Amino acid sequence: MIEVVIALFLLSVGVLSMLSLQPSAWNLSGKADSLSRGGGLLRSELEANEVLLMNPNYPNPCIAVNPLVATRTVHSSNEAAAQPGDFNFTVQTTILDNLNGTWSIRVRVTWPTNNTGISETRVITRQEPFRF
Repeated sequence: MIEVVIALFLLSVGVLSMLSLQPSAWNLSGKADSLSRGGGLLRSELEANEVLLMNPNYPNPCIAVNPLVATRTVHSSNEAAAQPGDFNFTVQTTILDNLNGTWSIRVRVTWPTNNTGISETRVITRQEPFRF
């Protein structure tokens, strides 16, 4: 009989400890989701600008030494208008002419729970196979 009481006690302690971990598990899964979606946006924005700048027919987007800075809001649903429950990401793209035939592209993605966000910079040169 005492074994059953001890087993029930241990089971209840285990269930209660699992319930106490649930809020932190939801928090971590939300952070992981935001980071993975932000990383996908970062990669796609870098690649889209990289392909354009590698094209020798594409005009220089920078005026003199002034960098081109573009900021836009992207919804997690990838729709033009916000949908119920959407998570908004801010994508800031900076293109800088290095004045030596190369451009630096810096993309920074932030979201409401992370104002620092994630960013990456690439140096791009014109390449003949990308002419279209």
